[in-house]
Amino acid sequence: MQHKKVIELLQSEPTLYEINVKGWVRSFRSNRFIALNDGSTIKNIQCVVDFEKFEESLLKRITIGAAISVTGILTESLGQGQAVEIQVSTMEILGDADTEEVKLTILSPKRHTLETLREQAHLRVRTNTFSAIMRVRSKLSFAIHKYFQKNGFFYVNTPIITGSDAEGAGEMFKVTVLDLNNVPKNKDGNIHYKEDFFGKETNLTVSGQLEAETFAMALGQVYTFGPTFRAENSNTSRHLAEFWMIEPEVAFNDLAANMDLAEDFIKYVIQYALEHCKDDLEFLQERLAQEDKTKPEAERSDMPLLEKLNFVLDNNFKRVSYTEAIDILKECKPNKKKQFKYPIEAWGTDLQSEHERFLVEKHFKCPVILFDYPAKIKAFYMRLNDDKKTVRAMDILFPGIGEIVGGSQREERYDVLKRKITEMGIDEKELWWYLETRKFGTAVHSGFGLGFERLVLFVTGMTNIRDVIPYPRTPLNAEF
Repeated sequence: MQHKKVIELLQSEPTLYEINVKGWVRSFRSNRFIALNDGSTIKNIQCVVDFEKFEESLLKRITIGAAISVTGILTESLGQGQAVEIQVSTMEILGDADTEEVKLTILSPKRHTLETLREQAHLRVRTNTFSAIMRVRSKLSFAIHKYFQKNGFFYVNTPIITGSDAEGAGEMFKVTVLDLNNVPKNKDGNIHYKEDFFGKETNLTVSGQLEAETFAMALGQVYTFGPTFRAENSNTSRHLAEFWMIEPEVAFNDLAANMDLAEDFIKYVIQYALEHCKDDLEFLQERLAQEDKTKPEAERSDMPLLEKLNFVLDNNFKRVSYTEAIDILKECKPNKKKQFKYPIEAWGTDLQSEHERFLVEKHFKCPVILFDYPAKIKAFYMRLNDDKKTVRAMDILFPGIGEIVGGSQREERYDVLKRKITEMGIDEKELWWYLETRKFGTAVHSGFGLGFERLVLFVTGMTNIRDVIPYPRTPLNAEF
């Protein structure tokens, strides 16, 4: 007999024939009521046992965390909270879970801190919170592909191992097969990379953007969605060393069209999550409400999770120039009272999360797109404006997150791009292929990058990015 999913059974009408379901025991009350969950939904199905018909030795093995197979009739439930339940006729223990061992893990019924759950990341997806997060993450991932595919984009797999630094920041993980106990050196004392696997210095990618640009200039509109890596020694609730990025690149799009695309895309995937993750989001909303009760009032969420998601859908993103934003921040109360950790003193300051969140949460009270940033604080590939001081960059800022999207109109002019590469001290030889695309039918083109985990963070209402990826990679942590 093929087993049914719990989510399917909960949506079914009572039957007169036997069905089979497999899952993990969440609770076993009064030697009679088993709450069974198979991961397909946040909800459990109740399995009712007539204990007089089963051996005591079998019933003793029905413990929290045990994997079991249940066969019985799906009937109308007499209890509250569910429409149907299973009247059990036969049971099989597929995998035992020792009660004493369970007590030492996060599978025990008591509440655990998120930090404790991270220490047992191999088990935390068994909890309601993390099973909900991971189902939402999965649906968001599908929605991303669905949006781009239905809008005529082509999916491109860009290299994970690369010889170029797309951001020019140098915070990259090196890839090598050299013997670290006996590294070959040149006469000048530098590492002799000619003896390495690729014959040159290589790293894990920080972005697939540059390669995606070359494909956009042939296929029109493309996107990447894959892992990226930053060797940034940052122990914050918003940073990971390994994370996933969505990066569309579109030929003939200017900065305004790039903003339109980003806003439409974000609204689509959030709408998809609301439609397809209703039970999980309602659970996460309640979890957030309970968590807020333990926080000082100033740190609590401004609105319930579902209301916040709908707020993003119902409001146009406010578009504000960097220059206007700096004027607002310079004159705001937190800056004048020196409440910002990084005071805003002059034009040209690189905005921090506290500034971004002030603009979104306190001043405009809606998502904000900042554009036209100072060239000196942005990457070499962003198109220089006519004022020679700013570039056609844009960042989308969200409440509780700060920057969630970074993008720009790309510099399509060969001579300007070549000059900017030189000025920023980047080796032109490493980017010869990128420059060369500007020689053959160059055109205006734009794109952006969205950190997938920051999107999941926003949609789920979680506050630490380590809680929205299966196995977080952070400084001094590569466990599991």
